[in-house]
Formats: sequence, structure tokens, C-alpha cells
Amino acid sequence: MHQQDRSDRSRKAILDKALSLFSKQGYNGTSIREIATAASLSTGIVYHLFPDKEAIFRELLERYFVVLAAPDFPFNRALAEGAFPDDLEKLGRASRESVRRYKAYVALIYVDVVEFEGKHIRRFYAEMAHRFEAFMAVYPGAAALRKKLRPGVSPVSAIMLASRFLLHYYAVEIVFGVKNHFGKNSDDVLKEIADMLRDGMLRR
Repeated sequence: MHQQDRSDRSRKAILDKALSLFSKQGYNGTSIREIATAASLSTGIVYHLFPDKEAIFRELLERYFVVLAAPDFPFNRALAEGAFPDDLEKLGRASRESVRRYKAYVALIYVDVVEFEGKHIRRFYAEMAHRFEAFMAVYPGAAALRKKLRPGVSPVSAIMLASRFLLHYYAVEIVFGVKNHFGKNSDDVLKEIADMLRDGMLRR
């Protein structure tokens, strides 16, 4: 095996094990030695590939940010398939799958907020509107979507509202482990959320 292949495999092992450890016991609660042991590597190899522990943490978040922008990310795929705004239940199920599949990465966001005051994820959220604007610029259904929204409602703001609410709802359920935190079955709550996002909460 070539040296570069060995380095790539070691790097992947370090990141995979660090993700598991950081997401379960936090950043400060995890040592380089623990990461090295979990990856079956020496601490020297870890330090050869990463200058320090924070570099590993940053790399994991960057890896997640790439995933979030990928077309096959469940939420993005549902958006591209036209789930918003006509099939918000489908968008909700995609949100659930997104959080379920990347649970450990979602946990890193909360670790960053608690232990770094959001230093690493601030840029991601600051650029969120631009990413949705870029999506709308190439989305074939953009014109039809604008016609469905009432006057004055920004398509980007509408999609961002739905995404933030749905993804956070499932983060509480899956990452925090709080089942039925709206006091009822999750599928029933999804129907209610979809109904309120579509038609509002107030009598017309």
C-alpha cells in the first residue's frame, strides 16, 4: 500500500472515531489519546496528520457542511423533487431522515455552541440565505413556487422557515432523545406542522 493510501486511511479512521467521541462526550471531554486509541493508531500519527485536536473538530464540521450542500442530502433531494410547498409531509420525512442519518454531526453543532460559543458554525449559518438563494436560482419550479406563495412572502424565507423548524423538531426527537415532545405521536405532529406552515394558525 502506498504511503498516501495509508495516510488517507489513517485520516479517515481518526475523523470517524473523533466524530463518535466528540458527539457523545464533547470536545473537552475527549483527548487526542482517546481518539488515537479508538482509531488503533499512535498519538504521533494523529499529530502528524492533524496539528491539534481543534483541527480535527473543524475538519469534521467542514465535512458535514459539504454533506449539507450535496444534492443527495435527503432534505435537499426532497426540495429538488418539489416537496415544498405542496408536500410538506414529504419534506418533514426527509428532515427526519437527514437528522437520523447524520445524528452525530448534528450533535457537533451543539458541542460547538456550548464549548466554542458557536465559533466554527457561525459562518455556516451566516451563509445559509445565500445557499438557498443559489438553489432558487437553478430550481426549475421557482416560478411556480412564487405564484403559490401569498404576496410579500419571500420564497427563500419560506423555505428557510420550513427547514429550520422541521430539522430542529427532529433534532430534539433524535439527537436529544425526546420522543413525542409535542405531547403526541411524531407523525401526527408532522401533519399539524405541515398544515400550519401551509395555511397559518389564525382564522381568516
